[in-house]
Amino acid sequence: MAALVVRLQNILRLVVKELRSIRADPVMLVLVVYAFSIAVYTVATGVKLEARDLTIGIVDEDQSEFSRTLLGAFGPPLFKTSKRIAATEIDAEMNAGRLVFVLEIPPGFQADLQAGRQASLQLNIDATAMTQAGNGSVYVQQIIAQELANRRAGRETSASLPVNLVVRARFNPNLDSGWFSSVMQILNNVTLLTIVLTGAALIREREQGTVEHLLVMPVTPVEIMLAKMVANTLVILVAAVASLVLVVEWALGVPIAGSLLLFVTGTAVYAFCVAALGILLGTLATTMGQFGLLAIPVFVVTQLLSGATTPMESMPLWLQWTMRTLSPTPHFVAFSQGVLYRGAGLDVVWPEIAKVVAIGAAYFAFALARFRKVIFT
Repeated sequence: MAALVVRLQNILRLVVKELRSIRADPVMLVLVVYAFSIAVYTVATGVKLEARDLTIGIVDEDQSEFSRTLLGAFGPPLFKTSKRIAATEIDAEMNAGRLVFVLEIPPGFQADLQAGRQASLQLNIDATAMTQAGNGSVYVQQIIAQELANRRAGRETSASLPVNLVVRARFNPNLDSGWFSSVMQILNNVTLLTIVLTGAALIREREQGTVEHLLVMPVTPVEIMLAKMVANTLVILVAAVASLVLVVEWALGVPIAGSLLLFVTGTAVYAFCVAALGILLGTLATTMGQFGLLAIPVFVVTQLLSGATTPMESMPLWLQWTMRTLSPTPHFVAFSQGVLYRGAGLDVVWPEIAKVVAIGAAYFAFALARFRKVIFT
């Protein structure tokens, strides 16, 4: 018991030393503050997955009552006020980028509808902006279909659809991408900055020569490694929670459905796991430049294939299994989405936490072996 108390005291003193080192590095502190404040807010408000304020022109060669109805159907917030143009202006308007969509209504369109004949419309799309082109074309089709349905319902009042489809969006009723991107940005920053802080702490001591001071102290490799992981995990945890409460919930107005304490617990476990990865990368590199070159591809791969950007279900099955086996990030993303979005409790998300613990234990064992070999031999 006495030996355990001595070990804990050593770790505590080393943690304080690491925290003082972080405090003495203003560049790193500014990076942490920026990543969990301005970066989160700007991504949530500036990077929108849904299309808004689209520009559309309408070539009305029918000059009918229904074509004028279509002209007024495209309005805010999805579209700016529709613009009537001539057929000869289509190329010039789209080449100049002033119009993303041009809807052409041919002559006799309303007459064909009234006679029950096949009628057609042509939609020209500027597909250089894929999000606008993809989502906007769906919006145009939905608006036209709704206007046709309204016209049919007005003429045939006795007709009714056999199914009344009611759509209810749960957890994000307004389908606002900012609710999603703000939380995912915090998760991304937890991964990135935990790797950077822990690895940089090790590289910094090796470059400055202060690691030799640790070698002559009565401390073990486990104590040194744990101290670096605990100190940097604490910094990231405080920054992430402050960002979630002040930026996401207060400034952006995104509701947090689940338990904040449960999220803090899961984030602490995950950050500790990723800190072990940072130590591992720090043992593989000898300079800060080499560490950066190692950390960037690791972060990019783990984030792109974690389910935070694109759904895991859209990936090949073998890649899903590979990422869920080698990386703790997909499990942390699933845990965070369950807690913060759906209000899931521990009885629902504990398997994801258990998987993070298992992968983190493997990372820790491997990193400790490398740490002993590189630093103490």
